[in-house]
Amino acid sequence: MLTAIINGAIKVVIAVVILLVAFAIIKRLVAALKKFCDKKNLDATINKVLMHVVEWGAKIIVIISLLGYVGIDTAGIAALIASLGLGVGLAVQGSLANFAGGILIILLRPLRIGDFIEAQGISGTVEDISIFYTYITTPDNKSVCIPNGALANGNIVNYSKKDIRRVDFAFSISYAEDFVRAQKAILEVCNAHELVLKDKDVTCRMSAHADSAIVVTTRVWVNSADYWTVNFDILEQVKAKFDAEKIEIPFNQIDVHIDNK
Repeated sequence: MLTAIINGAIKVVIAVVILLVAFAIIKRLVAALKKFCDKKNLDATINKVLMHVVEWGAKIIVIISLLGYVGIDTAGIAALIASLGLGVGLAVQGSLANFAGGILIILLRPLRIGDFIEAQGISGTVEDISIFYTYITTPDNKSVCIPNGALANGNIVNYSKKDIRRVDFAFSISYAEDFVRAQKAILEVCNAHELVLKDKDVTCRMSAHADSAIVVTTRVWVNSADYWTVNFDILEQVKAKFDAEKIEIPFNQIDVHIDNK
């Protein structure tokens, strides 16, 4: 009896030593794999998920193997895990939906780490994609966690997917103004901007007869990274151009006539 206890204790000690050594080796292997993936410029999203899968998969294999070594019936544990899994699965259907959504996002790749997206009423930069959640940082530096189930089944607007984007403007001029003169002023500003793509035509046309103004729709093409710079620059520069050329920008007003009869 004493011999059996001593042998069991020795096995437990050996198992613990092997566990610590194995985990250290796994950590080094994962770090080496990450370095290799970074060197090969693999996609950051796939790279991160691969690291998690390899690390936890290897650790689970080591733990199960050591449980068998110390004499614990792993078949019984597997059956227990399976039965518990059924009950837990019913209780965490939302988490399972998030898991399935995470798999779809990783496989179909509608978004990647670093993309600027709009989804579930949130706009921001994708910082991390895990199996259950996607983490987004908003422009005002708030961190938002979106469940992958909702993300995978909803609309995703990815502003970083394409290399170039169109910037749309709607300028207003008075009905008394010369449209051709205003159009020329707008085109001069747009064509002079260094970030506006010159191989794409600039659109500048009258688009509406509004209540108090003529609306001039203007569209330019830019590299996606330059979108907001061009948007703000063109708005400011067109206003300055209109002021310099005395082109009236109208505002809503009401004429009141008093009848003294």
